[in-house]
Amino acid sequence: MAKLEEQAAAPDFWNDQARAQKILQQRRRLEASIEKSERFDRMLGDIEVLFEFALDDETSIEELLKTINTLSKEVEEAETEMLFTGAQDAANAIVDINPGAGGTDAQDWAEMLLRMYLRWAERNGFKTELIDQQPGKEAGIKSATFTVTGDYAYGYLKSEIGVHRLVRQSPFNAGQSRETSFASVSVVPEIEDNIEIDIQEKDLRIDTYRSSGAGGQHINVTDSAVRITHLPTGVVVSCQNQRSQHQNRDMAFKILRARLYELEMKKRKEEIAKIEAAKMDISFGSQIRNYVLHPYRLVKDTRTKLETSDVDSVLDGDIDLFIKDFLIKSSRQQLSTSSLED
Repeated sequence: MAKLEEQAAAPDFWNDQARAQKILQQRRRLEASIEKSERFDRMLGDIEVLFEFALDDETSIEELLKTINTLSKEVEEAETEMLFTGAQDAANAIVDINPGAGGTDAQDWAEMLLRMYLRWAERNGFKTELIDQQPGKEAGIKSATFTVTGDYAYGYLKSEIGVHRLVRQSPFNAGQSRETSFASVSVVPEIEDNIEIDIQEKDLRIDTYRSSGAGGQHINVTDSAVRITHLPTGVVVSCQNQRSQHQNRDMAFKILRARLYELEMKKRKEEIAKIEAAKMDISFGSQIRNYVLHPYRLVKDTRTKLETSDVDSVLDGDIDLFIKDFLIKSSRQQLSTSSLED
């Protein structure tokens, strides 16, 4: 911290804006870590005192248990953060959800996943913004893109990349037959402006169209929605939920930069494909989790084998157990791979 403070106090600190922002972010995260460590020490001291008082005071017993539970939860969160070792793990996240084959059932499943992740973000104090959403014809969504803002948003959500499978009795046919639906989840880190991604105007096709919505007196009657196609790669992004075409265009460019960055990262990873092949497959398109509502109730992660019968809580955003278990096992896998290389 002293070293960072010294750098921030230098007269030429703001001459390099990108470097200055990076140092300030490092300082903020370090301040939070130091404050958290000091808070743990204070709570531990309180617990020791309350433990002595609790021998003769029921009120102290209640306060003791409350403090222990709070400390336990915060320490668990800190332990999870220690598992984030990726270069972009601390970044905000951009999440895409798309239904697979299966018509209305799949589109409804995609909307259920959207709600699950928005609830998870709310539970964990992350800020979310819905960037683009295409409603289904009868129910559900054809696609959705949203951002998750907060420390380690990408680190947490990268564990959700892949295909999610739902088995249930369909609410969309008279016989309520048993149906299997699929939806894919893609997560990329939000790239800061100081990361150089070369985007040439000649490589872009920019289309505008009328935003879709539920209708009513506030329906958008102007072509404010923006779709950008990056011709060399075929990457397509769209945004319609901002107030103006200019804002939609800016947000679409931001998402395009993140997608192109992810493509570049994938190219680099091909150089170490043999090593990556030994790790858990978390690539887009792999089936990572099954959600069964009929004939029994179970959610099971196909990578870690963790399972729970509390399906309702999971669909309401309580997915931390799956995220942490994946991070722990991925960390062990990476350590094992590193040991083999050594």
